[in-house]
Amino acid sequence: MKFSNIRLLVNDFDNCFTFYNDILGLECTWGKPGDNFASFNIGIPSGLALFKAELMSLAINEKAEKNETLQDKMAVIIEVDSVDATYILLQSKGVKFLTEPKDMPTWGIRVVHFRDPEHNLIELYSELPKEKWDHH
Repeated sequence: MKFSNIRLLVNDFDNCFTFYNDILGLECTWGKPGDNFASFNIGIPSGLALFKAELMSLAINEKAEKNETLQDKMAVIIEVDSVDATYILLQSKGVKFLTEPKDMPTWGIRVVHFRDPEHNLIELYSELPKEKWDHH
């Protein structure tokens, strides 16, 4: 496992983008206002990411409805060699997953989600082969 980034799950993407890019002056490594995702260099090239909160809710639970009190504010993102192998290993150690491993072709990754003992959201991912990417 290797740390990938901290992803802030935001409601007003453009306002947050402007804050991190223009006000704090962080170097944007991906994304622009009007997008759903952006990342910034914090000493790790894409160590801080912004993502629309409602899209993260949908990735975890397709029946999710917008609810400020239940909606996550951040997620810790960890890259693994194999989402499926790590899923099986962590299940055997008692980790209760929110989702089963699934391909996210528009993100270019395979993901699975769970929570730590304090209910912080954690995403494990591995890259999908290029032919499985959805570039739309």
